Amino acid sequence: METMDRTMCAEMETKLAELLLDPAAAPAKVKAHVEACEGCRAELDALRGAMTAMDAWTAPEPNPYFMTRFEARLREEKNAAPAGWLERIRTRWLYGPRMQARPLAAMALTLCVLVGGGAYLNSYWGRPEAPAHPATASAVVHDLQILDSNAQLLDQLEAISNDQPDNSQTQE
Repeated sequence: METMDRTMCAEMETKLAELLLDPAAAPAKVKAHVEACEGCRAELDALRGAMTAMDAWTAPEPNPYFMTRFEARLREEKNAAPAGWLERIRTRWLYGPRMQARPLAAMALTLCVLVGGGAYLNSYWGRPEAPAHPATASAVVHDLQILDSNAQLLDQLEAISNDQPDNSQTQE
């Protein structure tokens, strides 16, 4: 039952402002829930207190010389000489017409997109196709290839073994 009350209170939070502003137009279900629920009643009382405080508040009168001083200060800032080249750029950017910056920014962005896209496409389509499965030789084939490349060495070893006398025949 308590979880149902919590969901009902969550639904009522949005309707409390309507009940506060126009109590006659609020549905009877909302009124009945606020009368039965202490949390919603406390929330409604807090909203009433905030509305009463806002009704009692009055905006202070502006200083009659504010706009005159503000416009004079603005004129001084616009007419003051900038300190250096960076300050002149900042001043032109802040106070100057912005229509000239938009086309330049659009051109720079377009150039960046074209260069970046071209570099991507070149790196993607510009490389050669790699074989699906690289051919790998077995260990036996690899050994035979090494032996074949060393055929000259094998011939020399065979010649040396043929030139030596057989020790088993001479000792008998």
